[in-house]
Amino acid sequence: MISHYEESLQRDRRGIETKVQEMSTLAQRALRDSLRALTERNRVVAYGVILRDQYIDELEKEVDRLCLEFLVRQQPAAGHLRFAYATIKINLELERIGDYAESIARQVLKISGMDFQPSYEKFVAIANLSIPMLQQAVEAFLKQDAQLARSTMVIEEEVDTLRNGINAALLNQRQEGKIPLEALTPLMTIARRFERVSDQAKNICEEVLYMCTGQYAKHKGTEALRVLFVDKNDSCRTQMAEGIANSLNRPEFVFSSAGLDPKPIDGRTASFLAEKKIDISRQSSKSVQQIPNLEHYQVIVALAKEAQKVFPPPPTKTVALDWNVNDPSTVQGSPEQIRAAYEQTFQYINTHIRDLVEAILGEKQNGDKKHA
Repeated sequence: MISHYEESLQRDRRGIETKVQEMSTLAQRALRDSLRALTERNRVVAYGVILRDQYIDELEKEVDRLCLEFLVRQQPAAGHLRFAYATIKINLELERIGDYAESIARQVLKISGMDFQPSYEKFVAIANLSIPMLQQAVEAFLKQDAQLARSTMVIEEEVDTLRNGINAALLNQRQEGKIPLEALTPLMTIARRFERVSDQAKNICEEVLYMCTGQYAKHKGTEALRVLFVDKNDSCRTQMAEGIANSLNRPEFVFSSAGLDPKPIDGRTASFLAEKKIDISRQSSKSVQQIPNLEHYQVIVALAKEAQKVFPPPPTKTVALDWNVNDPSTVQGSPEQIRAAYEQTFQYINTHIRDLVEAILGEKQNGDKKHA
């Protein structure tokens, strides 16, 4: 016999799960419609995605209300409490995904009147990875299937790789004059939004694992320290800095680079770093706007004076550093002079990065001792 309390609790859970499923269905539809709007250059469909986003926002508020009522009325413990906590977090992830679909639709409106015919094959491919990933993540939540959550999470890396390939292809097409400059950022943003869908789907899977097992994947270790290198074009100095930093193999750090006006990676830079046993073939030029959660970066390094405009205004916890250094890719002269410029820049950046990493780790260890 099921007790009245257990029956009431299960009824409330089913009500919440129904709303989450409804919200997920709307988000998936919005993503598919935004892809259709892109591939068909269909402004009507794009406007439809934008207008329907309000329904996802309304469901987000309703799910939040139901979860709070569930906590107050049922005062759940153990697995039921984890369910409520995970649902509140998943609710936020789905609302963000709805925002991503709306953003894609708005980017489509920006390029719909432009006279160019890019290939959307890779955009379809990234959408066909990220949307089913979202569907599987929500299915894992509804079925409380930890194994499905784990198998779904691994898709995120494939999506990241595909997005990098899209960005590289777009930069090449822009360099060849196949797409206008005004279309570059909207198209890169669309690829980034589909990639972010996979990130949110992975977050949902992590919440499912917590709900099912009580182990929170996000809290297995100290959060990574984020360092961003910025200059004008993200084609030479910042690529060099990101490559050097990643070669240190410090998993407690996340190093990224960006430019105010991104250009394709300088070929001489890539060749020079390859001689140093530093492979940047998987890196791509990015705009500052393409850096997700910029406000969460603990350190921002400007490698050119104009890049200082990226520094957040005070008060802020972000450490802003000025490493103004000449761009060796602009040097004119003999091959020896050009190589000397690259060597000088490399040594400067290499030394400063190593000193910065040691300083951050030293401060972190001191902080851990104080809290021990």
